[in-house]
Amino acid sequence: MMLGLDKKLTLYGFNNLTKTLSFNIYDVCYAKSEREQRDYIAYIDEQYNSERLTKILVDVTEMIGAHILNISKQDYDPQGASVNILIAEGSLSSGHIDESCNQGKYLINPRDSVHAHLDKSHVTVHTFPEHHPDNSISTFRVDIDVSTCGEISPLNALDYLIGSFDSDIITIDYRVRGFTRDLHGMKYFIDHDITSIQDYIDDVTLTRYDAIDVNVYQSNIFHTKMLIKEIELQHYLFNTDVYELPPKQRLEITNSLRKEMIEIFSGMNIY
Repeated sequence: MMLGLDKKLTLYGFNNLTKTLSFNIYDVCYAKSEREQRDYIAYIDEQYNSERLTKILVDVTEMIGAHILNISKQDYDPQGASVNILIAEGSLSSGHIDESCNQGKYLINPRDSVHAHLDKSHVTVHTFPEHHPDNSISTFRVDIDVSTCGEISPLNALDYLIGSFDSDIITIDYRVRGFTRDLHGMKYFIDHDITSIQDYIDDVTLTRYDAIDVNVYQSNIFHTKMLIKEIELQHYLFNTDVYELPPKQRLEITNSLRKEMIEIFSGMNIY
């Protein structure tokens, strides 16, 4: 749990710092036939539908000590889902909450599409299943953004979010914007100590990944990329038993998966 400067000194007014955590999670799967690819996308779409994503983001909101004002969720055709949650640092009386907000409760007369107003503090998730007929590898991408203002920090939920998805490649960005002041007018551009995003990821989780940092400390910008170390092939085969495949084919599939992961991790076409 992070301790902010406002725990040690008295600030003037409200803590105006905005802390934003943004990251992408990629799940990679080997699905050779067109049918297997369609089945994989359908499976992922069901596994990570808006209902489950909403549950994950509600848990995140509780972990960082925030309160839900409004939830907006949507499943898309043919695939993908989005969830937006408007949050507040402190609890608000019902008289101070906009009547259009549902406070996490579903609307009595739901519409086909609902979009929540996003303030400084919000949690969003979008999913992007993807495959190509010329490639036997399918991917599933999750984009997550957690933005808070005040004392609460989204970093406290990072490890939980990583564990909530099958994460082969993870790209994480964390930025602190704005400034807050003490009683004497001194400006503070960050209210907690941080040298790396990796400091807020459990050591057991980190041992499973190769991780690199690119940080701009003077601008309070932090970036971490993570690539899974070990490929246990059975976890990447869809509707196929690894022992049904000859050793040479297992090696070829493993190499294909690794190449795909390296290109996604590097952000460029290599092979």
